[in-house]
Amino acid sequence: MKFRKLKFLAAGALGALALHPATLFACAACYGASDSAMARGMNWGIFSLLGVVAVVLGSVATFFVFIGKKAAAAANEQSAAESTPKTEPTQNS
Repeated sequence: MKFRKLKFLAAGALGALALHPATLFACAACYGASDSAMARGMNWGIFSLLGVVAVVLGSVATFFVFIGKKAAAAANEQSAAESTPKTEPTQNS
């Protein structure tokens, strides 16, 4: 019974600590100071991640364009080889 009370008090203290207003302060970017170092750092982080995404998507697109060109060249080469008449070698004797 005593352990149950202690458990209840600990849960209540933890809940009160979690709802303490000192932990609810906003960061500089959310608070409105857009010229702070934290806001500039966040913007650079966003731009660098966008750059990484753009490079990866561009690489995937370039790879598929490369594969498409290779497939078209191979198909043209195969159709050209099939359309040329096959001549049998002649002997000059």
